[in-house]
Amino acid sequence: MGDTVKLNVYADNWFKLYINGKLIATDSIEFMPHNVVSVDVLPEFPMTIAVMARDNADAITGKEYEHVMIGDGGFILKLGDDVVSDDTWKAKCFFFGPMEGEDPVVKHIPIPDDWMSVEFDHSKWDSVTVYEEAAVRPPQVFRDYDFKGAEFVWTSDLDLHNTIIFRATINKPDWKAGWDLGTPARRIEDLEK
Repeated sequence: MGDTVKLNVYADNWFKLYINGKLIATDSIEFMPHNVVSVDVLPEFPMTIAVMARDNADAITGKEYEHVMIGDGGFILKLGDDVVSDDTWKAKCFFFGPMEGEDPVVKHIPIPDDWMSVEFDHSKWDSVTVYEEAAVRPPQVFRDYDFKGAEFVWTSDLDLHNTIIFRATINKPDWKAGWDLGTPARRIEDLEK
């Protein structure tokens, strides 16, 4: 446990997060209320972080809260002391809307099956847009967690971009694992043979 580091994540409204292709955390409360997820992580570098974040927007109208208003988004992450969401991350929107004067008022782009894999190429994606905390307006509970040095990120439109995938690769050339996990556990299928 001494080698683990704390991961704090907040999303308006929901997220699931992968590190090096493995599911690490999912917001257990779909959309309301907003909450912070905090887990211990055993880091490995290079580290590829892939996150799907969603605003609480209806898939047909693009609006939330009984289809009466446009919602907004926001995402922030801190892992240990030096892995944070910032302007070096990449992002792509896969659900847009509502778009005034267009028919349909929402647009959905198919999400690649391998968006969370280490090998997935996000190099042509746009850099994230960084937002002030006042623009995202996290609830009071957010302040109970350590996000020092991390920045709120999203795409270029907090209001109309509803499903976002964020990706970042963090390299630490001098990093070495301080542990040996030994022989991997046998799979159940192997034991059943």
